[in-house]
Amino acid sequence: MQYIKGFDLSTLPEVERCGGKFYQNGVERDAMAILRDHGANWVRLRLWNDPYTPDGRPYGAGLCDLPLVLGMARRAKTMGLKWLLDLHYSDFWADPGKQTVPKAWRGMGEEQLEQAVYRYTADVLCACRANGTPPDMVQVGNELSNGLLWQEGKAPNWDNIARLVLAGVRAVREFDASVPVMVHLDNGGRQELYRTWFDNYFARGGECDVIGLSYYPYWHGRMEELAANMAMVAERYRKDLIVVETSVGFSMQSYADKEHLAENARKGSAVRPKLAQIAGYEVSPQGQCAFVRQLLDVIDNVPNGRCRGFFWWEPAWIPVPGSGWAEQPGWEYVQEEGPGGNEWANQTLFDYDGNILPAMELIRDHVPRHP
Repeated sequence: MQYIKGFDLSTLPEVERCGGKFYQNGVERDAMAILRDHGANWVRLRLWNDPYTPDGRPYGAGLCDLPLVLGMARRAKTMGLKWLLDLHYSDFWADPGKQTVPKAWRGMGEEQLEQAVYRYTADVLCACRANGTPPDMVQVGNELSNGLLWQEGKAPNWDNIARLVLAGVRAVREFDASVPVMVHLDNGGRQELYRTWFDNYFARGGECDVIGLSYYPYWHGRMEELAANMAMVAERYRKDLIVVETSVGFSMQSYADKEHLAENARKGSAVRPKLAQIAGYEVSPQGQCAFVRQLLDVIDNVPNGRCRGFFWWEPAWIPVPGSGWAEQPGWEYVQEEGPGGNEWANQTLFDYDGNILPAMELIRDHVPRHP
């Protein structure tokens, strides 16, 4: 597998639709083209089953329904980029804190859910092929640390977790056996989580080609812990690894002082001062560069070249009116509090005005030890 310099651009169409613009040396350009010219060779796109209320109101956060994903896949392919399909198996955000069964699957038992995962995965892949954009890799579930499709697939129900994940894997294999399959957990610095999860998964006949890790230093441990965990996973399971979600902040300055963005900033930033201290990186463009240097070095030093690169999560989610993590129907769907502002704007690779940050040049110029 080639070395991946990847970027999750799932929210980019919404940012653009809401008026977001991006600049290189003062010249407005397509954000995807800027990233490509700074080393990007892959794009990651999340897919939600049905991110709308029954009466058609959108949940927000870029929508990320099938038509949008297919359009972004065409855009990526036109620019010569490969793409990773990130199947959430939910109508909205799926992560270790929530894995909500899609509306259409509610009330299903274990066997019905297994068939629903298989059929849905197969149907999506067929739609991708008909679109002329079959994915170059498929991620079966998103941050599955605590399972998927709760309650039937909630940890520690390892039998059901393996059964449901394997239904998706089987659909990918039947679609095209050459397409790599990824299984993805969060908390990339936590060895106990990865050992417990994958020991149980593989003991039940589980399979995958790639193990994906999320690593955010303010939540997931020190960089040394990430390195130790990746070394353990690589040696124990003999799989390729990808740091499939990562980022760090570049500014603690709020953008709420800009009148047209005040509503968008009501939730504040995900990276707050206390979390920044935990991460150990100065929240500045220079601190972001320091993080990138260290992450790339850690990736390069995983035994046997097993770590094949990274995806920066939402590097283009700059603050624009109307683009946030959820609209009211969305935060009600996942039973969380609103409002749904953009908490991610200080972790992008563009500043608040859409100008590229220095970390992008480091990514562009990095020559991996194991290409």
